[in-house]
Amino acid sequence: MPVAGRRRGSPDTRGEILDAARREFSVRGFDGTSMRAVAREADVDPALVHHYFSGKDDLFLAAMELPFDPRAMLPPVLRGPRDGTGERLLRAVLGLWDDPDLRPRLLTVLRSALASDDTAHLLRDGLLRLVIEQIATLPGVVDPQRRGALVGSQVIGLIIARHVLGLEPLASMTAHELAAVTGPTLDRYLYGDDLR
Repeated sequence: MPVAGRRRGSPDTRGEILDAARREFSVRGFDGTSMRAVAREADVDPALVHHYFSGKDDLFLAAMELPFDPRAMLPPVLRGPRDGTGERLLRAVLGLWDDPDLRPRLLTVLRSALASDDTAHLLRDGLLRLVIEQIATLPGVVDPQRRGALVGSQVIGLIIARHVLGLEPLASMTAHELAAVTGPTLDRYLYGDDLR
């Protein structure tokens, strides 16, 4: 005799949880979405959501189908000498965008964010928050929220100019050339005394 209550896992429980998470994140935003709410929406036991995803950040990144995890990508890039942090960061980000296997998915995420307030706030409150949390770990960074937003504006602007608008010469410069030219601007955003 079947037991009443939430259903257990099915062959595509993970996919159903991700669909529910996309709906919840879209309606409630990152901060307003909980793992329990996603479980309710997917009609599964909350333990199943935790089985597949260790926390809300993991669930968010999977639901957005991002081909990289900033929590794993950024720490090695941000380590090292203070001078050149911006250049290293840009080389890493532009390297992702220049990868022909990753670019289509990244463009889809970016274009949907530009076209929809729902997706824009998810990228702002979800993805950019993860990036700013990494920036906040850098020694000597004062007011990481403000400085992280400035860094994000520069990086997003470069990506749109290079990969959406095809603005020359940015579109044809190598990632190393572009990072060398614009990296010092990011260093100023991160550490400049004139931003205090």
